[in-house]
Amino acid sequence: MTNATMALAELAEKGADIDVLRQMVQFMAQRLMELDVEGRCGAAYDEKNPERLNSRNGYRERTWDTRAGSVELKIPKLRQGSYFPEFLEPRRTAEKALTAVIQEAYVQGISTRSVDNLVKSLGMGGVSKSQVSRLCGELDERVNAFLGRQIEGDWPYLWVDATYVKTREAGRIVSVAVIVAVGVNTDGQREVLGLKVGASEAEPFWTEFLRSLNRRGLRGVKLVISDSHEGIKAAVSKVLKATWQRCRVHFMRNALAHAGKTQRRMVSAAIGTVFVQESADAARTQWRSVADQLRDKFPKLSHLMDEAENDVLAFMTFPRAHWTQIYSTNPLERLNAEIKRRTNVVGIFPNDASITRLVGAMMLEQNDEWLLNRRYMQLEGLQSLSDTAPTRLSAVAR
Repeated sequence: MTNATMALAELAEKGADIDVLRQMVQFMAQRLMELDVEGRCGAAYDEKNPERLNSRNGYRERTWDTRAGSVELKIPKLRQGSYFPEFLEPRRTAEKALTAVIQEAYVQGISTRSVDNLVKSLGMGGVSKSQVSRLCGELDERVNAFLGRQIEGDWPYLWVDATYVKTREAGRIVSVAVIVAVGVNTDGQREVLGLKVGASEAEPFWTEFLRSLNRRGLRGVKLVISDSHEGIKAAVSKVLKATWQRCRVHFMRNALAHAGKTQRRMVSAAIGTVFVQESADAARTQWRSVADQLRDKFPKLSHLMDEAENDVLAFMTFPRAHWTQIYSTNPLERLNAEIKRRTNVVGIFPNDASITRLVGAMMLEQNDEWLLNRRYMQLEGLQSLSDTAPTRLSAVAR
């Protein structure tokens, strides 16, 4: 320990002529590994001890990327078994994906100044193409396995939505759609069921996406919740044959656009009286009453309400215990906000594969968190929505 103290003191005395912070990180990490291995061996380096449990077998070099910069470490090797320090454990999947995307952009020479600065702040200067390829390959295998997994059971509720990110295509910067599907099964568990990157939200794109979910086993969908996008509506009708729920939050935004700023609070309160009704019939009666009251002053708004009645109130034909969770795309809005937060760090993606890698890794982690939490939805009413009748065994006489 005296030698270690002297070495640290000498390092501090070198002052500003070197990067003291990086070398101190290197020193402390190296010292932690030496102490850890010493404990595992039951004896210090080159110590003659009859109670020794293991012995060293040289070192292997490894570069550790830290906020202080790249640090070169020598990881001790053991003659029996293997050793890997805990502080060098791989990053979480989404963090690794973000790093991989930034590295890929950097290596391909298409990064912007902000990405260059981020690369330097992460201590990733001098990254090689082989390093990027190895990291991307590892991530792609996990993400693709997750996104292509078999979907089992009945999924009565399905939320779909899209957000947009920027990528490079043939030398141009373009916006592409990232669509995500989240479902709840008859056990009340919520999962990310699918992800796809495409040029736009046109009907063929949505149709192929929903068909890919069907090929993986999606079944039993009774209600699809989304915003009022014609491509989604047409694809749902064609592929799933399910009821479509127009997001109530999106509808209110559309409705209030037809009212002046000083009148929006009154209009919002009037429409809000519909959603506090106890039954679907009462809600429909109130809906038509409000539309008629607003017709003279807001004809466009009343026309919108006439057209949207069935779609906005569709959720009321399902179990009441689920109403607060199925009337809007709020569960996906929060997910999309997190996607935007992470993708904004990158700015412009080098290709579509890198988008799938990062967003797919985020969805994988989110799905794992959901599976560890309690049920998302009450079981009350879910079994009645299942296409598969529960198996009942007859009583056996004893």
